[in-house]
Amino acid sequence: MPSGDNWQSDVLRDLRGGTPRQAPRGDVRPARGPAQEPARVQAEVQAEMQTEVRTEVRAEAQTPAHGHPQPPAPAQPPQAPHPASRPTPRPTTAHPAPRARRATPESRPVVDKRLVAADTGPRRGEPFAARALRAVRRTVSASAAREVAETTATAEVLQQAVTTGRQIAVTSIRGGSGKTTVTALLGTAYAHYRQDPVLVVEADPALGSLPLRLGAESLRWTTGDLAEVVEPQMSLLDVTGYLVQLPDNAWLLPGSQGQVGAMLDTRSYEQVMVSLRRYFGVTVVDCETLPAEVARTALSAAQARVLTVPATLEGVASTHAVLEWMRALPRDITASTVVVLTETAPHTGLDLDKAAERLKTTGASVRVLPYDRHLAAGGPIRTDLLARPTRQAATSLAAEVFQLSQKRR
Repeated sequence: MPSGDNWQSDVLRDLRGGTPRQAPRGDVRPARGPAQEPARVQAEVQAEMQTEVRTEVRAEAQTPAHGHPQPPAPAQPPQAPHPASRPTPRPTTAHPAPRARRATPESRPVVDKRLVAADTGPRRGEPFAARALRAVRRTVSASAAREVAETTATAEVLQQAVTTGRQIAVTSIRGGSGKTTVTALLGTAYAHYRQDPVLVVEADPALGSLPLRLGAESLRWTTGDLAEVVEPQMSLLDVTGYLVQLPDNAWLLPGSQGQVGAMLDTRSYEQVMVSLRRYFGVTVVDCETLPAEVARTALSAAQARVLTVPATLEGVASTHAVLEWMRALPRDITASTVVVLTETAPHTGLDLDKAAERLKTTGASVRVLPYDRHLAAGGPIRTDLLARPTRQAATSLAAEVFQLSQKRR
């Protein structure tokens, strides 16, 4: 309790014992000193009291918990923290480094310019006399209407919509059987009749001639190159930047740049085909000759297969043995395979009907691609120069293979 005789001492005692109570704002406590004390004495007492209060407050702030005063620490200049005392950065989750982009290959011409002058020009598929005779027969007979009906029915088959991209693999058991020629004819037929994009892939890097047959002028990216840069999130516009554009909304992915030593393994082929399948309605693949590993992989993954055979006795006998081997596989694919007997000469000396009957016993379908001077001469294929029987055979083959690819197998 404060004493009325010496209220300054009461204030000091309250400060030593605890925090002094603050009077409400506007509450002025009257002085209890004697009335006759001079004003000078009161001012000195108040100044002394304030000094003692400040001293007591400073002493209490510097006193530790055990009650002994602690001298203030000397002021020191700020120092940089020691390297060992610096906070260690929190480890972050390691993300895989982005895949390095392959350097853009240089563009190379399909045919050396010094060799272009050696070409004497394309030939027509059949001579003028044969074309004139056919025109006369169509005029005097009623076969024109039948041909129009057949062409219309074939076009309707080729223009059917697909839910997923169809893959058609073309292979053979030996070179010189017309494998690349048949691939080019199929790709051209699909591109002509269909509205969705068509892709032609060369999976035969051993100096394949598919770009030349399709009329490409220069090459840059190959199947092996694209396997290192293709990504699932690419759009159709991104993908076509790596391809060679052909007429009628068709695209070409070559297997090599015409150089010896180009390689294509199964992993690269599968990666490219899986990534590109959703962009194109139909994909025609020019495979290596059997029994190459990539060719076997392509045959297994495709929805339809084409096996080209030279119209010779040796070719038919070897193909029959291959078809029997295909029938013995865990998955019989002969029912979705079309064998194409290609006539590489005007007179082969082989009965094509009997040869076809022999091959059909394996469960495969058989077609004949007749001899054509334009195809035999090599070079780019021009459909306007093909013989009429060749165009009809190629279109009918494309329709049958497409129907097989639509079936569930």
